[in-house]
Amino acid sequence: MLKILKYLKPYTWSIVLAVLLTIGQVMSNLEIPRYMAKIIDDGILNANQAAIGQNGLIMLLIAIVGAVFTVWGGYLAARISTGFAMEMRKKVFAKVESFSLAEFDDFSTASLITRSTNDIQQVQSLVFMMLRMMLIAPLSGVGALILAFRTAPSMSWLMGLAVSVMFVLIIVLFSLTVPKFKIVQELVDRINLVARENLTGLRVIRAFNSEKLEEGKFDQANQDLTKLNVYLNRLMGLMQPLMTVIFNVTTLAIVLIGARLIGSGELLVGNMIAFMQFTFQVLFSFMMISMIFIIFPRAAVSGNRIREVLDKEVSIKDPHQPVPSVTRGAGLVEFKDVTFAYPGAEYPVLEGISFQARPGQVTAIVGSTGCGKSTLINLIPRFYDVCYGQVLVDGVNVKDWVLSDLNKKIGYVPQKGVLFTGTIASNILYGQPEASDEDLEKAAEIAQAKDFIEKTKEKYELEISQGGKNVSGGQKQRLAIARALIKNPEIFIFDDSFSALDFKTDAALRQALKNETKEATVIIVAQRISTILNADQIVVLEEGKIVGVGRHQELLNTCPVYKEIALSQLSMEELGDLMK
Repeated sequence: MLKILKYLKPYTWSIVLAVLLTIGQVMSNLEIPRYMAKIIDDGILNANQAAIGQNGLIMLLIAIVGAVFTVWGGYLAARISTGFAMEMRKKVFAKVESFSLAEFDDFSTASLITRSTNDIQQVQSLVFMMLRMMLIAPLSGVGALILAFRTAPSMSWLMGLAVSVMFVLIIVLFSLTVPKFKIVQELVDRINLVARENLTGLRVIRAFNSEKLEEGKFDQANQDLTKLNVYLNRLMGLMQPLMTVIFNVTTLAIVLIGARLIGSGELLVGNMIAFMQFTFQVLFSFMMISMIFIIFPRAAVSGNRIREVLDKEVSIKDPHQPVPSVTRGAGLVEFKDVTFAYPGAEYPVLEGISFQARPGQVTAIVGSTGCGKSTLINLIPRFYDVCYGQVLVDGVNVKDWVLSDLNKKIGYVPQKGVLFTGTIASNILYGQPEASDEDLEKAAEIAQAKDFIEKTKEKYELEISQGGKNVSGGQKQRLAIARALIKNPEIFIFDDSFSALDFKTDAALRQALKNETKEATVIIVAQRISTILNADQIVVLEEGKIVGVGRHQELLNTCPVYKEIALSQLSMEELGDLMK
């Protein structure tokens, strides 16, 4: 938790000012009962109008100054806590953006969302309370305790008894609530996970009539969180009535005992009332401390969850001695005896992979589902790092490249087309924000997206909804391809990026790409044999190993795995027709 609070350093002077204002507020609150006692004893009981006017004016001025300090201190505390929360969200977001896929595997998406929102909100509330209650409570409590003892020493034992009872109450509630707060945050993660799965998979849920099943999952997660929150709120709800009972009993005891002492001449009426006010301040301070004790454990759990993200060691980062930045290069990609296993996996996904993807050539990667095709190309932009061997770009190990320089050389189109909220133009220009309108239209035309774009009323200013839900799967893929094309990189990576296209669009797109990318290195992961028939080199994977490398006709004759894949899709006659 303390590691999180170190990020308050930029607000040091504001915190100092807030502390000074809080001290002023406490001092003014402690002075008011003293002047109230003087008004009663010197003014009212002794019929001294001058004392009433003079002490009343001083008390009014103290109250006004205290009110100014309270408002100003509260404003500063709110500003510091909200600014701190904003900075924390920025730092967590920036940290998450630096994660490789390996780090993402350690945190669920729902958990990262909770940590970036709910957990930071909990810490923000604690920071606000630290600057207000955590300062006010001890200062006010200690000050009121000293002044009460000076005002009526003979009744100090009453205050000690009330404070002892309240202290025991706080300890009991603290011991019951603290262990539950970590479970609360985990249940918030769980309900976010279930909700996110339902929202993203709504079409599948409806298609299989599984609404009741999913409602049951959500209800279970919701009920678990509700039950625990009800339990905690009931315990915390006991605080106010129990504190009220302690207040009232203490007040009654002070009046009864004070009346006897006043009757015997051992205590003045004003001092009894001042003692009562000081007692209330002491008890109220303990109530504030109890609230802090209840909030602190949950905030501490949230702070540790945030710290886990910020302290997470990023496995893929820029090297200490990177290669000099190269604006353009040949784009040669080479795998040298590469072996890769996912973190915690028992067996490698890829083993002994060696081949070259040369500029001006199309290299296709095929194989059965789960053989490691997508994993292999994810090693080129360093989404993961190899366990053994090397992946080279232009003769340099990708681990020796500055990540930004490496990514400039690569145009990557993922298996699932990802679009961002905005317009069609903003999504294509994501690959090259400085590109001209002509470049934008050219990229869309090559990607076979221009036709459907021109048919819309807004054209390139058509708004894309969240996740691209207002365009089809094929349109998503074409826009994602246009985004890579406008970047004009030396290396193109297409991860099964033509799967949602019809055969006519697929053929037209491949022909347009051939003309546009003839000097670049093109790597295609494909399921359709028709997509890679004319590839200059086809790499065949089987269970994470290369079982064949060559052109289509050569592999039909020499690689049984490739022949089996090809014949599972097309007959020999159809394969022959496609080759013509």
